[in-house]
Amino acid sequence: MTRVVDVQDLTAGYLPGVNILNGTNLYADKGELIGIIGPNGAGKSTLLKAIFGLVKVRGGSIKLNGEEIAGLKPNQLVAKGVGFIPQTNNVFPSLTIEENLQMGIFQNPKDYDKQLDFVVSIFAELGARLKQRAGSLSGGERQMVAMGRALMMDPAVLLLDEPSAGLSPVRQDEAFLRVSEINKAGVTCIMVEQNARRCLQIADRGYVLDQGKDAVVGTGRELLNDPQVIGLYLGTLGD
Repeated sequence: MTRVVDVQDLTAGYLPGVNILNGTNLYADKGELIGIIGPNGAGKSTLLKAIFGLVKVRGGSIKLNGEEIAGLKPNQLVAKGVGFIPQTNNVFPSLTIEENLQMGIFQNPKDYDKQLDFVVSIFAELGARLKQRAGSLSGGERQMVAMGRALMMDPAVLLLDEPSAGLSPVRQDEAFLRVSEINKAGVTCIMVEQNARRCLQIADRGYVLDQGKDAVVGTGRELLNDPQVIGLYLGTLGD
């Protein structure tokens, strides 16, 4: 199995001398869907941002397909195959859907038509509404645009920061379905989620983060049935 992402003993934080991640470990093999859950403030989103070069890494290692990428800038990481979908402000509202997708592949415009076909194969609704402004879309529709834009560069790994946040229950189900479809299309996915139960139901493997460390690791099914995880996390998360 090809190791796409390998995070070892990662220490990172926003402010000098204050670490949010304290020796975090995580890996994702090719084609896996990894779920990250845990209480608020555990470092879940910080872990994704550290992988994507948005948080200063102070120690440890982040490898992409065996290459060290810690310290690289986001634009460099996108070119190397890392896609990132933030929780908020994840589309350009004044641009059309088509223009948002074009922004996703501005580093490799010659592949636009091929990647557009791939994105539309997953998000057929976008293909029929390419000229519509993203600012007029619902939260769930914007999430589709954000996912589609990140997929335009044919990423080796897609990082998703709470894709169901702020969506209605129906739209949340759609978001998880879309993530599963993206993963089944061959894209390795690492997803942070507050809806812990739903996240673990679709994840191949899961990580429970607590105080910046990977406290519990297992398959999605194992974590769903782990008494410790149920008592500490699933009792309040994702009910």
